[in-house]
Amino acid sequence: MITTERLTLRPFTLDDTDALFDLMSRPEVARWSGRGVPMVDRQEAVDRIERMPVRRGDHPAADVFAVVPRGAEAPIGMAVLVPIPTSEGFDRHDMEIGWHLHPDVWGRGYATEAAAALVERAFAADIPELYAVTNPDNVRSQAVCARLGMTDLGLRHDWYDREL
Repeated sequence: MITTERLTLRPFTLDDTDALFDLMSRPEVARWSGRGVPMVDRQEAVDRIERMPVRRGDHPAADVFAVVPRGAEAPIGMAVLVPIPTSEGFDRHDMEIGWHLHPDVWGRGYATEAAAALVERAFAADIPELYAVTNPDNVRSQAVCARLGMTDLGLRHDWYDREL
């Protein structure tokens, strides 16, 4: 678990199914996720939560975190510190930070606050480099990257078997 001034980042549990489904069933959120397709069935959220231990990989600092405002119980989003799936033909072993927040809380700085905490966690765990892989059109996430002091590497094909 990670705490910041306004947030708690903790592992997801099955109790978070409805919040995750609400988040990832929204087209404006899902379009920036892995498949880019909104969830249509609550079971998809259950399945995703159950797969999270695999997605986190084996680095002790890595995880898929529920982003919960202080004093609340339900997540308003998710933040990840996970291995990036490498594109075919590439031999890389990189770590990614990422985030998806509910549209009702966009513009409040939660994504930057959560991501900054994950950057701190990663560097404290001797992860030497982090990547935030964004869709070329996702200017909101690219703005978070800029606020974190990340360097824009331009369009790449190294991860997820597509141009990001």
